[in-house]
Amino acid sequence: MDQEKIGRFIKKIRQDHNLTQRDLAEKLGVTYQAVSKWENGKNIPDIAILQEISKEFNVNIEELLKGERKAKRQNKMNIFLVVLLIILGIGIIITVNVFLRKNNNFEFKTISSKCSDFRITGSAAYNEKQTAIYISNIEFCGKEDHTTYKKITCTLYENFEDTKTKISSCPSENNKTLEAFLKETKINVENYSSNCKKLTSNTLSLEIKAINDESKAITYTIPIKLNDSCK
Repeated sequence: MDQEKIGRFIKKIRQDHNLTQRDLAEKLGVTYQAVSKWENGKNIPDIAILQEISKEFNVNIEELLKGERKAKRQNKMNIFLVVLLIILGIGIIITVNVFLRKNNNFEFKTISSKCSDFRITGSAAYNEKQTAIYISNIEFCGKEDHTTYKKITCTLYENFEDTKTKISSCPSENNKTLEAFLKETKINVENYSSNCKKLTSNTLSLEIKAINDESKAITYTIPIKLNDSCK
């Protein structure tokens, strides 16, 4: 433990509440000389006093022993998560509205990956005439890979028996890490000819190819599944 850091933290708590050393000492039942020693890093309160400070000033013991609050950092993270969820929610609403404007009898099912190294989220919209596919998020969750690849491409395929047919692809990128590439990658197929029931046979796969500076290619093939059965 850093006694000087703890002392500075206690001093800040006191000052934030407009208390003198003597005021704080009276609240805690100690001498003002004891408070002075804490704030100068010459001593730290015993556990009973720490518990009293924690209760009185709404700060947890861990924060006192570390000499800093964690709440601000957590609040920033909470704000970031709320903003992110709002953005994702707006994106989903816009996508749904686009589909509904074109045909108001679409049904929607979620799609995801069947691969432990990749996390894919998206949706399939379908009716009796056609199926549309939207992949909104692709995340690499395998071993850490900080390589900057010379070129990265991705292609969505339909696999039927021994035939692999290209459905769509995303723009290739140069000189990027796999994480940076996937963060910007979205796939939208509005006129997919196969019907929803065929999707339940797990016929889709996403192929990601990353070429390094030595022109060696690493290829990932990610099976994609429909999470709910079609009506």
